[in-house]
Amino acid sequence: MRGTRRTRLCLAGVMAASTLLATPAARAAERTDGHLTDLVNPFIGSQNEGNTFPGAAVPFGMVQLSPDTGHNTGYDYTQHRIRGFSLVHLSGVGCRIGGDLPVLPTTGEVTQTDYARYAAGFSHENEEASPGYYRVGLNSGIGAELTATARTGVQRYTFPATDRANVLLNAAQALHKPVSSTVEVLDDHTVRTTITGHGFCRDTGPYTVHTITRFNRPFTAYGTWSGREVTPGARTGSGGAYVRFDTTSDRTVEATTALSYVDARGAALNLAAEGGRSFDAVRDRAREEWERRLARVRVQGGAPVRRRAFYSSLYRSFLAPNTGSDADGRYTGWDRRVHRARGFTYYQNWSLWDTYRTQAQLLALLAPREARDMARSVVQVDEDGGWLPKWGYGPVETNVMSGDPVTPFLTTAYQMGLLKGFEERAYRALRKNADGVPPAGYPGIGREANVEYITHGFAPYIWNRPLAKLGDSDYHHGASVTLEYALADAMLAQMARGLGHPQDAARYAVRSRNYRNLFDPSTGFFRPRDGSGAFTGSPDPALSPGFHEGSAWQYQWLVPQDLPGMIGLIGGKRAADARLDAFFAYDRLLADPEGTAREVWVHGDAYDYYNADKYNPMNEPDLIAPYTYLATGRPWKTTDVVHAALTLFTDGPTGMTGNDDLGTMSAWHVLASIGLFPIQPGYDTWGLSTPVFDRVDLTLDRRFWPGGRLTVTAPGTTARDRYVQTVRTDGRPHTRTYLTTRALRSLRSVDFTVGPRPSEWGTSPEAAPPVLR
Repeated sequence: MRGTRRTRLCLAGVMAASTLLATPAARAAERTDGHLTDLVNPFIGSQNEGNTFPGAAVPFGMVQLSPDTGHNTGYDYTQHRIRGFSLVHLSGVGCRIGGDLPVLPTTGEVTQTDYARYAAGFSHENEEASPGYYRVGLNSGIGAELTATARTGVQRYTFPATDRANVLLNAAQALHKPVSSTVEVLDDHTVRTTITGHGFCRDTGPYTVHTITRFNRPFTAYGTWSGREVTPGARTGSGGAYVRFDTTSDRTVEATTALSYVDARGAALNLAAEGGRSFDAVRDRAREEWERRLARVRVQGGAPVRRRAFYSSLYRSFLAPNTGSDADGRYTGWDRRVHRARGFTYYQNWSLWDTYRTQAQLLALLAPREARDMARSVVQVDEDGGWLPKWGYGPVETNVMSGDPVTPFLTTAYQMGLLKGFEERAYRALRKNADGVPPAGYPGIGREANVEYITHGFAPYIWNRPLAKLGDSDYHHGASVTLEYALADAMLAQMARGLGHPQDAARYAVRSRNYRNLFDPSTGFFRPRDGSGAFTGSPDPALSPGFHEGSAWQYQWLVPQDLPGMIGLIGGKRAADARLDAFFAYDRLLADPEGTAREVWVHGDAYDYYNADKYNPMNEPDLIAPYTYLATGRPWKTTDVVHAALTLFTDGPTGMTGNDDLGTMSAWHVLASIGLFPIQPGYDTWGLSTPVFDRVDLTLDRRFWPGGRLTVTAPGTTARDRYVQTVRTDGRPHTRTYLTTRALRSLRSVDFTVGPRPSEWGTSPEAAPPVLR
């Protein structure tokens, strides 16, 4: 999901790989000490609205300590002034959120309280980032370094020799819209804040964060401010605080800031549990955590740029969701009450409309313990607050995006074996969500158009319908919402059948065919229907309204539960294949894959979702579209399209197409590169396409994946030799274009033989992905 702000995507500024290697981060990534963390460039996606951040975090940490340059979501590589190093950032979101407590070192007297005015200049030549670590030399002569634990951010500042070395802690300014803040100087080492804000695309919320910052040495002076008025010696204020050090002999100052979404005691407990170590010790520990995480996937072959881009995407895939519970297990639920997670870590921040398509599956594969806790946390949202989430930030439902993304998210967890012990609890929550709408007093909209959808078989498109609650409205996107509801129903039917609820399964299976109610034979495409049931809007599928962040061209492939049914509507396999070729500009693609990806698919603004008849690899609606060729008997075309799309991922700041959306695009990159992709999100079907590496070794958690290891090979794969000739699983011929999760659990190897021309592999009707009934 990518908000509504429109910023030019300067494709002309996409740098060649040789130029990218001139950046400090890319030079660091060329080190040959054997660490996978050295292949990660956190600056990828920090330009042209990828909206990533380069700062310090550990996998799924509550804290992401990173510089803010004034961009809407934090950091923009084209900007050269840092307003502060703040605690909370979400990787790749399209709207402002987080940025709490920006901290900045300065020298001299404190006369400004607006961080846009006291911001410090810097140059990328004096900047470096790697997993768990960030460093920058400010033009003021101060050096800043950042690292992190799960619930704390650790800073080290190296000042010039001066008796007026300051650290400014700004409680009143952030990326989100502030509501209120307080700051307290507790003693000569410690500052505490409470910050309430709201935002994210609309003024949803509010939510509150509590922080406590402890310095490693006593400060010599302090003060606070409220508004523009700075009061030296004051211990309390509503805007911020400064603390001062004498660095004439000892030039370094270290500070640890702990965060809690519960209360001040929670922040203090987190500080006690994770603080107290030196900066270097925390940095080394963070690096070790990332090294272990990245080492679960080891690749051989491929160009250096491809390996760097791959491991950088793998890194970003592990940044969210984020720890929401404190060290003692307490967390703030969606009922705004304090609860305690017993036996699991409570996670928060749910960009479900995005992540259900790719990242949920990748985490189930590579981080199943955390993915299980994440699924349990989503169920807990229902049990605490009364309904399942749609797009949740902290303890707040934002109602951003549309449809029913939570269902395929949780049914993915079910199909991957992550819900054992609470399957029925999850199913009850899903059934309530699928069959009703939240009460008026609940802030979330759930399936807002469910009454009409269940009664008439489609969600109506009513653009001028007033918003019932803050956020997006399903009525404003009736066509895509119908497709999303039907997809969710298909996945819930499979879960119901597996749990022994046959009547529910049959009911949801019937509803999963509601996509047919949108098909207009006069245009051959899906079209929105108004409240009376009449087709509405432009008959041109590129211009038709009612599709959220896309067009009818892009959404026509979002029927993974019944591709043969959709293909039949548009005239059969030959007609579908011709339409896919037009959609992907396939003839041009064969001649110039990278040029087609950059000049035909990616066009205009990063937020330009509408009025297009071509594939949009920058956004989520058609992420699975390349795999539709598996259902038309042309699997080699899937490889052609996927490999062209992979050229959009490079190893510099512009090396990502559009917002990363909490790891969604990064997970697409990782899975597509491996050659295993979840083509029926919410179920257990993995489509096969040619990997881009000669060999990929996956180390898997034996508690969830009994084999403990899976090796995918494609020796000799290149841009020329990219077509599957044969596939063997554990040495046996495999003729289908997909694998199931059950099969993956028992396998140790998937071996591709590749060649320069398409083969007959995967072309028979029996090789196509299954229909979910």
